Amino acid sequence: MGQCFRKQEPTTTYYKPTRATVDASIAKAPIQPPLHLRTPPPPARPTQMSTSRIFSQYSKLPPIRKPHNNNDTKRLSLECSEGQVTALFDLYKNDEDCIDEEGIVKFCNDLGVKPDDFIVLVLAWKFNAELMGRFTRAEFISGCKAIQAHSIKWIQSKFPLLLAEVQNRQTFKEFYRWSYKFCLTVEPGQRTLSTEVAIQMWTIVFSQREPPILPRWFRFLERHESIRGIPKDTWDMFLPFTEQVRLDLTNYDESEAWPSLLDDFVEYESDLHNQNVQMQE
Repeated sequence: MGQCFRKQEPTTTYYKPTRATVDASIAKAPIQPPLHLRTPPPPARPTQMSTSRIFSQYSKLPPIRKPHNNNDTKRLSLECSEGQVTALFDLYKNDEDCIDEEGIVKFCNDLGVKPDDFIVLVLAWKFNAELMGRFTRAEFISGCKAIQAHSIKWIQSKFPLLLAEVQNRQTFKEFYRWSYKFCLTVEPGQRTLSTEVAIQMWTIVFSQREPPILPRWFRFLERHESIRGIPKDTWDMFLPFTEQVRLDLTNYDESEAWPSLLDDFVEYESDLHNQNVQMQE
């Protein structure tokens, strides 16, 4: 009877997988590579926010302006400096609202040059001056704009560029031909330059690069008092004469369309040469 009331202990049932069950679970499980060969997971994407929500608190930004091109910049700089050019002109003008000879002398003194210097003649050419010894308001202002200078220091800084510009053969030819008309206004009503004025102008025009024949040409003009003036065709053709004819004049061709004054000069030089040869003999 004691056995009937004996406490019974619970029995534990152990599961023992079979070989088939183990093989099936291994086949279903993914094969993981070793830790050092595993690819790290991608970073978490940031939370996207609406663009309109981000910039809703700011006002609309103005459009970005494109930079001005070179022409616009130059135009603006010239417009801004016109007042300074006008003020500079007013320093030298007379009661007739132009710069006369007295004002030009003062203007040249401030520039550190002489009125008969080559660079002053180049300035007059760039200013497109019509009369020698005078600058009108329009000529002075437009000239300063042309060389982009609005003060004495700026004009001085342009001297090297202006001198280099007239070194060009074609540009010098234009400058040379303009100088005749510019000097012609010294003697109103005249169609030819006086020999004296022409020699002075040739001296200035050729001061940067003097042709070797120039002194002999001056001697010829000074010894022939009958030559009272230099016509425009003689002035214009003298430049190619200095460029094409050799110093000994042996390649001068009278049959070409040279002015008669140059024919006389070559004949005069030939006679001098023959006289010197005879004297030496």
